[in-house]
Amino acid sequence: MSGRSSCGRRAIFLQAATVLPALMFLSACVVGPHYKRADASVPQAYKEAPPGWKAAAPGDQIARGKWWEIFHDAQLNALEERVNVSNQTLKAAYEQFLQARALVRYYRADYYPTVTAGASGAYTRPSQNRPLSTAAATKKNTTDILLPVTVSWEPDVFGRVRRTVEAARSNAQASAADLESVSLSVHSELANDYFQMRALDAEERLLHSTVAAYEKALQLTQNRHTGGVASAVDVAQAQTQLETTRAQAVDIQVQRAQFEHAIAVLIGEPASNFAFAQAPWTTPPPAIPIGLPSDLLERRPDIAAAERRMSATNAQIGVARAAYFPALTLTGSGGFESSSITTWLSGPSGFLSAGASAAVTAFDVGRRRAASEQAQAAYEQSVANYRQAVLVSFQEVEDNLAALRILDQEAQRQQEAIAAAERSLNLSLNRYRGGVTTYLEVTTAQGIALSNERTAVQILARRMNASVLLIQALGGGWDATQLPSAKLTPPDVTKSR
Repeated sequence: MSGRSSCGRRAIFLQAATVLPALMFLSACVVGPHYKRADASVPQAYKEAPPGWKAAAPGDQIARGKWWEIFHDAQLNALEERVNVSNQTLKAAYEQFLQARALVRYYRADYYPTVTAGASGAYTRPSQNRPLSTAAATKKNTTDILLPVTVSWEPDVFGRVRRTVEAARSNAQASAADLESVSLSVHSELANDYFQMRALDAEERLLHSTVAAYEKALQLTQNRHTGGVASAVDVAQAQTQLETTRAQAVDIQVQRAQFEHAIAVLIGEPASNFAFAQAPWTTPPPAIPIGLPSDLLERRPDIAAAERRMSATNAQIGVARAAYFPALTLTGSGGFESSSITTWLSGPSGFLSAGASAAVTAFDVGRRRAASEQAQAAYEQSVANYRQAVLVSFQEVEDNLAALRILDQEAQRQQEAIAAAERSLNLSLNRYRGGVTTYLEVTTAQGIALSNERTAVQILARRMNASVLLIQALGGGWDATQLPSAKLTPPDVTKSR
């Protein structure tokens, strides 16, 4: 009996040894189109690049990811370093990537057999009064002790599992690129808020210095009024100008407080616990190395995410097409079964069985065809999204190049306007002291001078904002080679990249 059982098991093993190589050979067949990146329109040069700007590779400070260091501001550097450690939006994006990476491992498990094992025992005492029972049967109590091991495997003959894993891997890489996009966006938002806050500090300092000048002018007017040279109207006009400027200096604090609170949230700290000392910003933005337009496709994480999703939807076409082919399943079970625990694990108690089945859907009223068409349409949608992302990326670069070029020209003209307004104010003051004109001319000149100086500060803030947005549009020093490999090692969000 045991000899026949051993021969049966050997026959099963020989059959498996014959079938498995054939399955491995068939597994080389993968249905569905092979992925190829779609073409996108790339210009030869940036139209809005300022004259004299060299299309060179980014500097070391941008290339290694700490692009904010190009501004040479220690306080900004310290704040930016805290973003990767404490920003909750970035943390959420990181956890989303970990979910996508785990999903890849989930689908990879389909490459291998599923093995289940267990143990059971049962004791049966038949009823003596059951229908159609015999005296011999009703007196026979039975014990069944079972230790089974079951193996089930669906060979990936037509590549359904491989295409599924390919799609999951591409989606995980897209999630990693999304993480980089969030990181770049958060760092850029912090830099913008920082420069806006410091520009407000510069504007407030300007208003305070103007208040000091207006106080002296008011004192002069009051003295002239006491001496009978100036009228009460002149005093009222000087006092109105002074109080208006004081109110403007107070109003600046509202916007500054909002930017300070926004920075606190970005670095993961309650707004109530964060305070930043006033530090006016007066330095013009540095020159930003813009590189070549062709580099932009590799330097923007949002483009990389769109490209990876295009790869994922391409793989889903193969998954849909694999449904047209048979699904082959191999099953096997073995273990020990006995009526007594003393003979439970002995040789004669062993059992083994193996089988194979194949199933194919013969008629589904067009369901598989609809799934294939849906997968194809999803791929075409991802291609359109990828090309749109490329177009938007060049638009953003051109927008901020134009802003920097035009604002630089405007800043030069504004300095000339400030100089002219200062000359006009000095002439008006001299005329007023000489009794040639009323104080109305002085207040008008003062208002024009202050307006021009405030405009110059606001232009500088816009230039700094355009510089940050340009760096963001260029990818912030990131490169597509930093995408995780097939092992999908997670990016390190605790350190600046």
